[in-house]
Amino acid sequence: MSRIRPLPPELVNQIAAGEVIERPASVVKELVENCLDAGARRIEIDLEQGGARLIRVRDDGGGIEAEDLPLAVSAHATSKITSFDDLERVATLGFRGEALPSIASVSRFALTSRRAGNDQAWRIEVDGGKARAVVPAQHAQGSCAEVRDLFYNLPARRKFLRAERTEFGHVEDWVKSMALARPEVEFRLAHNGKAVRWFKAVREADELEQRLSDVLGSEFPGASLRIEHAAAGLRLHGWVGLPTASRAQADQQYFHVNGRLVRDRLVAHAVRQAYADVLFHGRHAAFVLFLELDPALVDVNVHPAKHEVRFREGRLVHDFLYRTLDEALAQTRAGGAMGAAPAAIAEMRGPTAAQAWMPTQAGLGLGVREPLADYAALLGRGPSLPQSPVAVMPASAVGIVSGDSEVPPLGFALAQLHGIYVLAENAHGLILVDMHAAHERITYEKLKNARAGEGIRSQLLLVPLSVALSEREANLVEERYTDFAALGFELVRSGPQSVVVKRIPVVLEGADVGQLVRDVIADLAVHGQTRRIEECSNELLATMACHGSVRANRRLTLPEMNALLREMEATERSGQCNHGRPTWVQLAIADLDRLFLRGR
Repeated sequence: MSRIRPLPPELVNQIAAGEVIERPASVVKELVENCLDAGARRIEIDLEQGGARLIRVRDDGGGIEAEDLPLAVSAHATSKITSFDDLERVATLGFRGEALPSIASVSRFALTSRRAGNDQAWRIEVDGGKARAVVPAQHAQGSCAEVRDLFYNLPARRKFLRAERTEFGHVEDWVKSMALARPEVEFRLAHNGKAVRWFKAVREADELEQRLSDVLGSEFPGASLRIEHAAAGLRLHGWVGLPTASRAQADQQYFHVNGRLVRDRLVAHAVRQAYADVLFHGRHAAFVLFLELDPALVDVNVHPAKHEVRFREGRLVHDFLYRTLDEALAQTRAGGAMGAAPAAIAEMRGPTAAQAWMPTQAGLGLGVREPLADYAALLGRGPSLPQSPVAVMPASAVGIVSGDSEVPPLGFALAQLHGIYVLAENAHGLILVDMHAAHERITYEKLKNARAGEGIRSQLLLVPLSVALSEREANLVEERYTDFAALGFELVRSGPQSVVVKRIPVVLEGADVGQLVRDVIADLAVHGQTRRIEECSNELLATMACHGSVRANRRLTLPEMNALLREMEATERSGQCNHGRPTWVQLAIADLDRLFLRGR
C-alpha cells in the first residue's frame, strides 16, 4: 500500500460526477433546477445526439456576477445555504454546490451569464475540470450552460450511454415532470435542431388542465380525480387517475415533495394500498401528486442525485397519503363520472367528467331501502336464460321523467342482454351495466361495513403455532404487543428467535398464519403500521361476495334492475368490481351519433 495522500481536485469532481451524473438526463436535471432556483420563467433546452454531443440550457433568471463564475464551477460553492440550519430546512432544488463542477469535470463546459441591471455578460469555460479565465460575452439577462461531448474523457462511462432515442426519451420524461410541477414556467425542448416540446406558461387557473393534457394526453384530465386536502401540517393536491383508466406500465406516476420529483418507497406503498381494492391485477395507477410540508420535516440530502427523500414523521405521512387517496377513490360511485364510450368502433376512450348529481329519495325506483339479505335473494331469483339474448322492457314501462335533473345518474332500466348486461337510459344516453360485477362490489362493500361495525374478533387456536423469526423481529413482537392485540393476534415470545401464536382473527381462519405474521412484522418494521390483516380479510370477503352475487343468465325484472342501479349509485367504489374491472359504461348520444354516422 502506498502512502495516504489527498486526491487531485479534478479526480474528486469526477468521483462526484459518478454519483450525480448518470446520463444526459441527469445533466439536464441539475441545470434546469439551477434555472428554477434562479427565478427563471422561461427555460430553453437544446440537445444533439440525445445529449451526448450537446446539452444547452438557457434561462431568463437572475444571472451570476462575473466574479462569482469561477466559484460556480468550484466544488461545494453555493449561494443557497450558509449554515447547518439552512441544510435542515432546504427550500431550493439545488444546494450541494457540486453539480456544475461535476458536470464540468466530464465534459467541455461553458457558462455564460448576465445579472439583471448589468450592461455586460460574462463567460467561463471549463475543459475536463480545468477552468479558464472569465471573459466578456454577449447574452441577455439570465444564464446559458453548454455541455459538449459528455464523458469524452471517461470512455468507459460513455460506452454505457444508450441509443440516442433512449437518452432523449429520459430527458423528455424529466422535462414533462417539471412542466407538471412548475406550470408557471415556460419550457421549450429541441433535439437535433427540431422543436419537440413547447409547454407554454400557465397564467390562469383554467389553463392548468391544458398543461396536463399537453404532458399526459388529452384523456388524462377527464379520467382523473382532483385531490385537495390538508391536515396535520401536510397538504396533498393534484390528480389521481380513475381505476378504470389504469395503465399497463407505471409510466404516468409523478410524485413531488415541495416541488421536487422523487421516488420514495413509503409513498409508493401508500399509493399502492389506496388502489389495492379497485385496481385490476397487473395494472398501474396514473397520478400527478404534490405533497407540501415544512422543509424541516423532510430530509432531501439522502441521495447524491436527490431522487429520494426521508420523512422525519414517516408514519404520519404514510397514513395521511393513504387515507386521503382511499377516501377520494371511495367516491368513485357508478354514475358519478361518465363511463367509457366508443369514439370509434375499434377504440375506447377514457371516462370524462359529468356534472355532480345528488339523488333524492323521491322517484328513484324500487328497492332503495331493501336489506342486503332480501336484496341478494331478490337478484338471485329467476330462471336461467341460456337461449334468451335480450329481455326487453317497453319504453313506456320505464317512465323516464322529463328534465335531466330528475333522472338518476344511471337512469332507468330498459332491457337485459344475454342475462349478463343491464341496459338503461339516463340523461346523457345509454348505460350498460355488468350486473354480476356491480352486485359483487355492492355485496363486498356491505360485508366490509359489517366487519367494521363489529370490530376484529379473535379466537384461540386449539394448537398454538410456533413461528421462527430473527431476533430483531422477535424483539419487535414484544415491543408492539398491544398493536398485535388490536389486530386480533396474541403473540408470545418463546425464545430468542421465535414466537408462539395463541390467538388469531376469526376472519383469517384457514389462512397461512405463519406467513401472515411475518408479513405484518415486516410492515411494522418498515412503515410503523400494517394493513395486512385488513387486506387478507378483504380477500376472503371478496371471495364471499363473488360467490354470493347474482350470476349471469339470471332473468331480472324491471324493478330488480332498477334496484341494482340505485344500489350502485349509493355504494362506494361501485365504478369497478372487486377485481378492478369496470361495472358500467356510458354511451352518450353524441357517441351513438358518431357510431352510426348521423349528421354526416
